[in-house]
Amino acid sequence: MVLFEKAPAKINLSLDVLGKRTDGYHDVEMIMTTIDLADRVRLYAIEQDRIEVSLESRYVPSDERNLAYKAAVAFKRRYGLPFGVHIHIEKNIPVSAGLGGGSTDAAAVLRGLNRLCSFGIPEEELADLGAGIGSDVPFCVYGNTAIATGRGEKVEPLASPPSCWVVLAKPNIGVSTRTIFQQIKLEQLMHPNTKEIVHALSNKDFEHMCSSMGNVLENVTLTLYPEVQRIKDIMKHMGAPGVLMSGSGPTVYSLVENYSKAKRIYNGMRGFCQEVYLVRLLG
Repeated sequence: MVLFEKAPAKINLSLDVLGKRTDGYHDVEMIMTTIDLADRVRLYAIEQDRIEVSLESRYVPSDERNLAYKAAVAFKRRYGLPFGVHIHIEKNIPVSAGLGGGSTDAAAVLRGLNRLCSFGIPEEELADLGAGIGSDVPFCVYGNTAIATGRGEKVEPLASPPSCWVVLAKPNIGVSTRTIFQQIKLEQLMHPNTKEIVHALSNKDFEHMCSSMGNVLENVTLTLYPEVQRIKDIMKHMGAPGVLMSGSGPTVYSLVENYSKAKRIYNGMRGFCQEVYLVRLLG
């Protein structure tokens, strides 16, 4: 039996850091939503009692460093597996891009193994298991639109955003989330108004949503990587109404209601950046 799981990317409508935790992580408050840019995860049983991961990407390991592999190991330890499993990942989400590519693959593996084994494990349990793999994994288990707090493990669903297009542009660099968080100066952060974004989502108010979006990691990443600032400036110059960096970067995205305008921004960005995408919101 072969199962397929869609593993959609996420973008941050907001990302706030509230403080440093005693366990070394940071307390965060993030509003995330899924987009129609996705990896495809294929799972099937094998006779050997082992976990295998395959993918065609020279930037992503297929061994125990891979979050999808870690997810399968965690699932096996907690629930057991009556067989070995092979996991193949078709990568479409850029790597080290702030779009949750590794986390969404891990979440897809947890959901897929649950289906493959017919265990009927509730999503809440899978999300709890995912919290030990990565901070964004619990959100990715649920998908849609949600606010995540704690270090990302506490997830509450929110109203979906108003329908719109998303233009994403990733400069040809990778950004380490750990490095960005290490550079944060808590006393200098300009916190986004998370409540206003929640209010805008509830009212399906596109303009209010765009004007309220914020990411406290932007100043750190933009200082370390000026090319990210350049991408953001170009998008704004093209008239994009909502422009923000996702996660720790370096991907910058724009929310656009009108397709023809979104297509124009997409075409314009392709002259400045190799990796540019035009997709819909899923959340």
